[in-house]
Amino acid sequence: MSDNQLNVAVICGSLRKGSYNAALARTLPSLAPPGMAIKAAPAWDKMPVYNHDLHESGAFPSEVTAWADAIRAADAAIIVSPEYNWSIPGGLKNAIDWVSRLKDVPFKEKPVALQSCAGGALGGARMQYHLRQSLTSIDAFLFGKPEVLVTFSAKKFDEKTLELTDQPTIDIIKQQLAGFEKFIRRLNGRK
Repeated sequence: MSDNQLNVAVICGSLRKGSYNAALARTLPSLAPPGMAIKAAPAWDKMPVYNHDLHESGAFPSEVTAWADAIRAADAAIIVSPEYNWSIPGGLKNAIDWVSRLKDVPFKEKPVALQSCAGGALGGARMQYHLRQSLTSIDAFLFGKPEVLVTFSAKKFDEKTLELTDQPTIDIIKQQLAGFEKFIRRLNGRK
């Protein structure tokens, strides 16, 4: 890996084994431009519910620290998440709440792109809107367009393998990743 290679952490907002969002997150490394390496961030599923008393005692759970360290070490992050009840999945929001309380907030000035898959016509747009609000509050640098909102997900992935098969979706993801690479390099002052 060259010094010019961008390292991007991908965070999945779903724990479901057959999740289209998890399938999309696993697909990203193969769609990334040559100057970008995408690797899964540690799981957030073992983090306890955020508790201010634990925070005040300085007893941050090891899972929180590992997740924060992985985000800090990356040049950027991509969050791929479903929409639950028109918003951010609770576990993902909990993980963001935990790391927002660290002295060195890992999302601060971190370039972040969003993607979502959903069974309906909105493709997770409401979740992305709420996630943008949460990330803006902790000073993340959010990438704008093109947006990746995978609508009617069941029609875009192979039923058995969960491989992304829809070419227009593949094309827009490649466009987003290419644009995101330029965005990261511009923010980080790297060519």
